[in-house]
Amino acid sequence: MEVLKQLLGRLHPILVHLPIGFLILGLLLIWHDRRKKELSKVLPLIFLWGFISALLACITGYLQYLGEGYAFETVKWHLWLGMGTALFSLMIYVRLAPAWSLNWLQKIPLLMLSSVFFVLISITGHQGGLITHGEDYLVEPLPHSVKLALGIPTFEEMPIALTEENWEEAQLFGEVIQPILNNRCVSCHNPKKKKGELQLQTPETILEGGENGNVLVAENAAESELVKRMRLPKNDEDHMPPKDKTQPTKAEIDLVAAWIDIGHPFDKSIKETGLKKELFLDFFPQRPNETYPDIAIPSAPVDSISKIKAMGIHVDPLNKNTSFLKFSCLNRPDFSDADFPFLLALKEQIAVLDLGGTQITDSIIGKLALLPNLTVLKLDHTAISGSTVLKLSALKNLKSINLSSSKFDAANLHALLALEHLEKAYVFDTPLATEGPRKLQQDHIQIDYGNYVLPPIASDSIIY
Repeated sequence: MEVLKQLLGRLHPILVHLPIGFLILGLLLIWHDRRKKELSKVLPLIFLWGFISALLACITGYLQYLGEGYAFETVKWHLWLGMGTALFSLMIYVRLAPAWSLNWLQKIPLLMLSSVFFVLISITGHQGGLITHGEDYLVEPLPHSVKLALGIPTFEEMPIALTEENWEEAQLFGEVIQPILNNRCVSCHNPKKKKGELQLQTPETILEGGENGNVLVAENAAESELVKRMRLPKNDEDHMPPKDKTQPTKAEIDLVAAWIDIGHPFDKSIKETGLKKELFLDFFPQRPNETYPDIAIPSAPVDSISKIKAMGIHVDPLNKNTSFLKFSCLNRPDFSDADFPFLLALKEQIAVLDLGGTQITDSIIGKLALLPNLTVLKLDHTAISGSTVLKLSALKNLKSINLSSSKFDAANLHALLALEHLEKAYVFDTPLATEGPRKLQQDHIQIDYGNYVLPPIASDSIIY
């Protein structure tokens, strides 16, 4: 029975538009037919259908109120006005139907009745919209200055400004937790829109809780509704904030949980709480990506990308904020030195080039020097010996080179010093002795020989 009640209740948002359509149509036709009186037969029928559909909307709306846990204070005006709308539509049907003859009703001008009815429908619909979308739904897009001029409370996004220098001195609640709640929760939980009778804009209102009681359980985030709701799957009807709103990040939820676990203090600095720095790293200014050249380059021509893809070479953008590309010959093991010139059409855009497992030789090294923005180069599982590696010194942005399972030998190792900005070279499974130097040029270049061995753990001895 409970399932049926909830199912019927959830039909309300669908059914509620049916009487609105009938009744607005009827009101428009009354106005249109006010002189000619040609629609006297169809008008009563429209308002009868309007009454029946309004009655169904009232029933399903009441079931939704019972099944979805709305507070009566939240829905009472919409509920009473909805019932009034149904009764008023019945009244106009009786006024128009020839089978009925109520003298007192016939004395009321039809245009007056329809005007009052239009106002009633508008207010009822507006109240329903407030429940669904919140009191600020219509004014939310207005600029901040206009809202202030109209006396509308605003909850502007509050930045979280933590740095390596000041993070310990920052007030945990005022400078971190409050901005998180303000930016993710307060749009639905404020003095104007107290969803669930809960407000989250001040310490006092947070501690008051909502219609279901406290949302914080001191030193127990796992049992605190504030955190439990945020951690529910987005499709769960109890998940907060609603899935169409901007969602808090994992770091934000974890930090709110950590704050609750230490007793949700409102007046302590981060240092005084003893919380670890790792919890706050996501709120530090993000350093720009220093891996790739910090320059603007033109986007690659679409036809050039298409031609290279047609050769079986995989081409992908690095990210949406740059025109740099990464190329992989994973599906072209027969790629050879003779194929390389085709890539030069996009020489400015190539930042990552994977030629691993192909047929290239040392002859290609000089051609690779023509890629000015090449940052990551993979030459593993090839016949490269490194005899011409000095030619890569022209690559001022090359930071990583993979020579694993190639013929790269010790005689050419120190030639890597000519690569001015090289940071790491992978030489696993090459003629190089694994006991060779781990770093070159005062730790500037790291040599990775691979052959890592994981320490055994107890579970390794378990036989299943």
